[in-house]
Amino acid sequence: MPHSRRYRSSERSSRGSYHERYRSRKHKRRRTRSRSSSSERDRRHRREDSYHVRSRSYDDHSADRRAYDRRYCDSYRRNDYSRERGDAYYEPEYRHSYEYRRSRDREGSYRSCKSSRRKHRRRRRRSRSFSRSSSQRSRQSSRRAKSVEDDDEGHLIYRVGDWLQERYEIISTLGEGTFGRVVQCMDHRRGGARVALKIIKNVEKYKEAARLEINVLEKINEKDPENTNLCVRMFDWFDYHGHMCISFELLGLSTFDFLKDNNYLPYPIHQVRHMAFQVCQAVKFLHDNKLTHTDLKPENILFVNSDYELSYNLEKKRDERSVKSTAIRVVDFGSATFDHEHHSTIVSTRHYRAPEVILELGWSQPCDVWSIGCIIFEYYVGFTLFQTHDNREHLAMMERILGPIPSRMVRKTRKQKYFYHGRLDWDENTSAGRYVRENCKPLRRYLTSEAEDHHRLFDLIESMLEYEPSKRVTLAEALKHPFFDMLGMEPSTKMWDSSRDISR
Repeated sequence: MPHSRRYRSSERSSRGSYHERYRSRKHKRRRTRSRSSSSERDRRHRREDSYHVRSRSYDDHSADRRAYDRRYCDSYRRNDYSRERGDAYYEPEYRHSYEYRRSRDREGSYRSCKSSRRKHRRRRRRSRSFSRSSSQRSRQSSRRAKSVEDDDEGHLIYRVGDWLQERYEIISTLGEGTFGRVVQCMDHRRGGARVALKIIKNVEKYKEAARLEINVLEKINEKDPENTNLCVRMFDWFDYHGHMCISFELLGLSTFDFLKDNNYLPYPIHQVRHMAFQVCQAVKFLHDNKLTHTDLKPENILFVNSDYELSYNLEKKRDERSVKSTAIRVVDFGSATFDHEHHSTIVSTRHYRAPEVILELGWSQPCDVWSIGCIIFEYYVGFTLFQTHDNREHLAMMERILGPIPSRMVRKTRKQKYFYHGRLDWDENTSAGRYVRENCKPLRRYLTSEAEDHHRLFDLIESMLEYEPSKRVTLAEALKHPFFDMLGMEPSTKMWDSSRDISR
């Protein structure tokens, strides 16, 4: 429904008298330069009217489109900020100023009368803020939004200070990916809270992935309204000129970025314990609700707050960081798949990809468990367990670290090109063979200490890196592993508040 023109009953009556005066004076007008410029401004205002209708969110799409989109977010819209504000939308100060101008126009010339009406219409169209104090900024944002442009790759072109949906004020860019960009925004409908806004490229395949992610995030919000299961919380979503935008709680650095910024210094074992427990808890929640994440990696596990303490290492002559709180959230549900949905052949980022995926034997929730095993190892030693980009080499690394691939999996796979007489077709005398031999070793040889705690950790990792998905540990079993027994006695857990919402 268009919102560009609305009148109260008193305004409708005055509007009629205005048109009468307009008709009575029409024959007196002369063709001057000011008249042509006025008509040009009228045409520009009509374009702004049509622009404003286009710029609204999914709530104003056609009935057919709304029926398709309602399954994603209607429940959230009902519980949050309604877009149908009706006549209450207009604030009293604008009604008073309208009446004041109308009374002045009776005494002034037709040209000043028409100019006042035009200014009033412009103010009413552009002022879309709930608070009077932000009305000026809202008008500025509407003027900027008239020229929405994309770059060659489909990214939205924006500047710091721009407003989206007359609600989100862009503060800074947080990151960029193949899907689009993430920006930090001030949400003026949530009291100026800082949020992370994911702006998807205006490319159909990424937009479709964003719709699927919204569907998953809606399910998570529905099943976990108190946000106790450590999955990132979605606040809002909308379509901005072809860019799907999703508003999330603002978090800190990813566990990978913190590791990289810290010169790949491994996390202490007590922090590894706490982070591993939280990841298992979050992904178990997904599995309990018939979801597989399919893209678990350190980049998709974010600290709630990545503030750190700095200390100087005399031996290595460098500063080293230690994160103050190891509370984390699991993010990026763009590839998450429900049990009943189509399962694509290849999932997961290469280094965290399970053997059943590489061998195309079919996959389900256990492929997430394999990824978690690789992640925990990376937290402990500071580097990736399987550093490769080739399937055959990847399988050779697995055999070097974990032992031979089970014959049952070899017999069942369609990828027989990787095998010869039931064994991996791999020549250790090639350059690739030497690389694997020199850079990979049996799993237990990566232990940095012979303490019982470290052996318990590797026992957990071994159970997660079991070749056979049916024999791989479940996350419910993993959470009961002896490695987590000391969790409540360590200082890192005292700072963990899983229900904390730092964006409020």
